[in-house]
Amino acid sequence: MVIMANEVKTKGVSVFDTLLDKFSEVIINVRGKNKYCVIPFEEYEEYRAYKLETAHKEVMENIAKGNYHTDINRHFDTIKEAITDV
Repeated sequence: MVIMANEVKTKGVSVFDTLLDKFSEVIINVRGKNKYCVIPFEEYEEYRAYKLETAHKEVMENIAKGNYHTDINRHFDTIKEAITDV
């Protein structure tokens, strides 16, 4: 279900209760573009757990392949790059 941001502004967040009773997700359209997705919190928790499990599996695969380093200076360089890119 897609709703306009103005509808959320005028009706408030209570509009989600009504819509989520009928639809599994609500897309908020801002200036003609789909920008946000609202889902029930339980579904978000499941999604977050899935993402964490996937990340853990990826890390374990990298460790098994020896695809990692322990050079602290490389870690700091990576952090510095990320900060300057913001």
